Amino acid sequence: MKILLVEDDAMHASYLTELVSEALPEAIEVELATNGREGEQMARDDAIEAIVMDLRMKARNGIEAARTIWSERPSTRILFWSNYSDEAYLRGIARIVPKEAAYGYVLKTASPSRMQLALRAVLLEGQIMVDREIHQFQSEQSRSSEALTEVELAILSDLALGLPDKIIAQRRKLALRTVQNRLLSIYEKLDVNDLPLAHADVAINKRVRAVSKAMRIHILNTEVIASAEKDLGEWLSKATF
Repeated sequence: MKILLVEDDAMHASYLTELVSEALPEAIEVELATNGREGEQMARDDAIEAIVMDLRMKARNGIEAARTIWSERPSTRILFWSNYSDEAYLRGIARIVPKEAAYGYVLKTASPSRMQLALRAVLLEGQIMVDREIHQFQSEQSRSSEALTEVELAILSDLALGLPDKIIAQRRKLALRTVQNRLLSIYEKLDVNDLPLAHADVAINKRVRAVSKAMRIHILNTEVIASAEKDLGEWLSKATF
């Protein structure tokens, strides 16, 4: 069993290597990639099917690397580990994981025993495993009437890319009126409709304010926007106007 660790921090990479050697004596080889792009290439060259993937890296983030790897080998088992439980990361992973893939999401603050359990569960046994803290967050979001729907999140991502309503409607295969109604819902859920009463005479750009608020509360982040930019480029290359 070959295992690939994709981690750009030397200390975390060393810690991961120790955990893997203890948790997975079945591993005959453990390789290290220092960024997502390198991880994609190593996974491809060595046909590696078990990966531990950091999410935030300077040279190609974990979501983009995982998407490329899964597009080539959908059965690859990937355990994501991160310092962050951002909603943007959770939704980003959910959108790209193939039906046949086992995956996990563990915070870097997890205990060594918890991490070892996740390594065996995901990489060896092919289970889906998400940290309790992250699972609780997901459950709270799914029950909340204030949570953005997937369609609203897609529209919000398009706002972040600067797209006008007409192009959003065409890209998402929605009626223009539907996009405009969804925007109103986004503004309401993100509470960007009004400034404090003392500044009521100040006109605001609600589109910009919505993106700013989404970034601040981690519904969007730079990695997710980078992924959305790539998707937009692919769509534009095929779109007819």
